[in-house]
Amino acid sequence: MSGKLIIVTAPSGAGKTTIVRHLLAVEPLLAFSVSATTRPKRDYEKDGVDYHFLSADQFRKQIEENAFVEWEEVYPGKFYGTLRSEVERMWAAGKHIIFDVDVKGALSLKSKFPEKTLSLFISPPSVEILAQRLIDRGTETPSTLQTRLERVRYELTFSPKFDHVIVNDVLETAKTEAQRLVHNFLNMA
Repeated sequence: MSGKLIIVTAPSGAGKTTIVRHLLAVEPLLAFSVSATTRPKRDYEKDGVDYHFLSADQFRKQIEENAFVEWEEVYPGKFYGTLRSEVERMWAAGKHIIFDVDVKGALSLKSKFPEKTLSLFISPPSVEILAQRLIDRGTETPSTLQTRLERVRYELTFSPKFDHVIVNDVLETAKTEAQRLVHNFLNMA
């Protein structure tokens, strides 16, 4: 028997990872889907915990082998995807799966499992506030910041395609709203 899917997406820096961590802490039947990526590992990240870090060649080989439920080339040469083996492993363990994925990956997952999915779009209060959050995070160069902000504007146009949009203006309020929506969805017959 397979469980339900909770898909959380947002532009980079909008707070989706923080909200996903909160949901994992308060909902014991949720398990985190570890995505695969070709982007460089950050100092604080662990392979197999935060992401499955693959080379571009390894990722392309997995695509050819149909190993992904969904995948996307988010930036040129930067791939992200959900391994089929991750989904099957968690469902076999009786868990519902929570995904922290990009907008296109989220829509792809939602289209493959429409009856089993709750999709949440975490929106920043504004592009300007998000830009400051990204600057404060200290992981961006001026060039990568510009690329990310262009992508943010593009991704925000997809928000109406999701079941719920949560504006992350006050983090505690956004976490509470996400928790309420997920709890209600998981407890529906």
